Amino acid sequence: MFGPPATATLLDLVGDPVLTLRGDLSALRANPAAREWLGADAAEGWRLLRQAAGARLETWLREATLAIDTGRAPPPAPPLKLADGQRATLHLLRDRPNWLLHARLSGAEAVEPPIVEWLALSPLPAVLADAAGGGLLRRNAAFEALCPGTPRHLNDLPDLLQALLGWHRGVPLPALTAQRVQDPPLVTEAEFVDPQGRHRWLQARLRLWRLGGRALLLAVLEDHSTLHERDLAHQQLDALMDTAAVGLATFQPEAGWLKADRKGSPFKTGARPSNGSQGSLQGISRDIVEPASLPEFERLQRALKKGDAVEVRYAVRHPELGRRWLLTRVAPGLLAGGRRSTSVVTLDVTAQAQAENALLLRAESERAVLDSVLVGIVTVGPDGIEWMNRSARRMFGCELEDVQGQPMGVLAPDDEDHPFHAEPGSDIFECRLRGRDGREFWVIGNAVQTPREDGATQLTYALLDIDRRRQAEAQSRQAQASLARIIEAAPLAISLHEAQSLRIVKLNQAAAAMAGRSEGQLLGGGPEALFGAEQGGQVAADMREALESLAVVQREYRVPAGMATRVWDTRLLHLAGVGGDDAPELLLLVASDVTEQRAAEQARLQAAISQRELLVREVHHRIKNNLQGVAGLLQQIAARRPEVAPVLKEAVGQVQAIAQVYGLQVGASGPLLLKRVFDAIVGSVQRMQGRVITTAAEGGALMDDWCLPEAEAIPIALSLNELLGNALRHGHGAQVRCQLICDTAGVTVEIVNPGRLPEGFALQNIRSGVSGLGLVRALLPRRSAILSLEQQDGDVVCRLELIPPSVVHNPGTKPSS
Repeated sequence: MFGPPATATLLDLVGDPVLTLRGDLSALRANPAAREWLGADAAEGWRLLRQAAGARLETWLREATLAIDTGRAPPPAPPLKLADGQRATLHLLRDRPNWLLHARLSGAEAVEPPIVEWLALSPLPAVLADAAGGGLLRRNAAFEALCPGTPRHLNDLPDLLQALLGWHRGVPLPALTAQRVQDPPLVTEAEFVDPQGRHRWLQARLRLWRLGGRALLLAVLEDHSTLHERDLAHQQLDALMDTAAVGLATFQPEAGWLKADRKGSPFKTGARPSNGSQGSLQGISRDIVEPASLPEFERLQRALKKGDAVEVRYAVRHPELGRRWLLTRVAPGLLAGGRRSTSVVTLDVTAQAQAENALLLRAESERAVLDSVLVGIVTVGPDGIEWMNRSARRMFGCELEDVQGQPMGVLAPDDEDHPFHAEPGSDIFECRLRGRDGREFWVIGNAVQTPREDGATQLTYALLDIDRRRQAEAQSRQAQASLARIIEAAPLAISLHEAQSLRIVKLNQAAAAMAGRSEGQLLGGGPEALFGAEQGGQVAADMREALESLAVVQREYRVPAGMATRVWDTRLLHLAGVGGDDAPELLLLVASDVTEQRAAEQARLQAAISQRELLVREVHHRIKNNLQGVAGLLQQIAARRPEVAPVLKEAVGQVQAIAQVYGLQVGASGPLLLKRVFDAIVGSVQRMQGRVITTAAEGGALMDDWCLPEAEAIPIALSLNELLGNALRHGHGAQVRCQLICDTAGVTVEIVNPGRLPEGFALQNIRSGVSGLGLVRALLPRRSAILSLEQQDGDVVCRLELIPPSVVHNPGTKPSS
């Protein structure tokens, strides 16, 4: 209906009854017309009216509130017949968070709208216009003061005033025409120049009032110029105080603090101000003042009490910002009328204090650094020597107190041309000095003029004792000469090589003797000059490795020397920066002749190998003899005990097979030739069984290429013994054939005997045992030996395929490709 600032006033001026209802539709307020209609207690009268109207009124109230809240048009209200014969037509409007209920009584006489009286009484500029045509219907005196003359239409007003009233190009703004009953009024703002030329900031509240199919534009203007000026002043003051980090307060004895510190105050600590002197600084309590600053803080408090002018700097411990330095100025003054006031300005000078402390610390740090350097530093002012560092005091053999305030010449001999007596220049000088202890020495130095804080100049002398440097250089030269003599006389071959090109830059006589050439011929040469062209490339590669690893690289090289060959044990070391940062990188080569040592070691090794082989052959021979003895004993037992003769005969065959292997190992070293093992096992089986086995061999030269490793010789020999014995037992006296086939992939042993395999025979079903096929399966390696049995017509064919590592190539021959 109307905007919030004028709602209560407007309702009181309305001639129709208007109730302000709460959210539960109970009466909150009534205008005079409503109280005249419902009684003095309008809330009770409204309750009785709802009770008398019954369900029709309650249903309409519920449906109307729901429709308005959801943005729909409310249903028409049911007509209410009153006791005096009048009829009331109700209209419900939304005025958040409340509701406005307007009652139109049918018996009421047509009078002029009460809004006219409100326009006349309102102190704010207000206007009522036709929203359709733009004609001005009513305006009050305050509005006429803004726009003198007799405008009859909104178009006659200034453009800025039209914009404020929501009138644009002859029609209301779309925001006005789309305004609903429950929407708040439209607010516009603009800066307007009144007829007197004053700039005024106006705010307008606009509402379209629809009455009987007619739309009226109601506008109320309010002058916010004073508020804007106050806010602008506050913003400018805040910006100034924030930028300058200033806290400002004004104190009057009669009224107390008129303006406390603002948000930019550097001393706003958040602490609750206390009474008395502590409250005079608006939050700075004695508790947060640093103990060392308490006397200054008390002086400030006394000046505040007495109204004296004072400027105090003190330190506080801020609970959030830490240690801060504040500068407070107290300036008393008089206001208009003779009233006294005191302005207190507090500045945060922490940055300035920190800069001063940093400057002092820097000066102390520079003095500490100068006091620790090895160069003697002497500072001379207008009144003489002011400061000497530790090196200068040690150089002159005195303390600062002994020469302080005296001229620099007190430290120099009596010589008018001495730099300490003459006007110093900017050039470096070299002179002799005499210490206070009588010692004379030479120094090199210079003097620099620098300005002082008081405007005068001072001289700073930097002196270096070159006697000690000369002594150090002499000692270094002596050490280098001694090292050169040691290297020359050493029995080791020593040479120095340039790191990039590996060229020889220095070598001793032993290195020249190793190469068999003179020192002049070797200088500038590469590694091949020392070790020959054949080994030069390898030596160069080893030198590169030593340069990259920065560790000692040890190698042995064989250097031809006439008809003999010498063995040199060589060590390579990268010398990085040995002679200083500017010295080139070098590679040190140190070699010793170990020919006799290596020959002696080789002789000892050969003797040990020969002794080992002799012992092995003796052990194998004894094992063979012992196994043959065991076989003979078993044969004697079999002759005496016929019932166990078959079992013993099989055991004798196994022992004889093992003995054959050990017999072959006598006089041999390394793997055994497979052909020799094959022939020995076949011969042993023939002798034990008293039968002849037909043998054949295929492979030619490959027969001597395949060997049995020492670990596989006995298991494979026992397996061949069992397979041959098994063929003879099941051959029923027929001829047994055995063939050895060698190729590049491996070896195959094929045994053929007449007979037939049992029905459903499968080799994988044979369990491991101590005889026959069970023993063979237990002895053969699983991954490099393949055993198969198959029936071919009337013969049983057994194949044993051996591949590496069960068989290996003969080390004495080259493997076939």
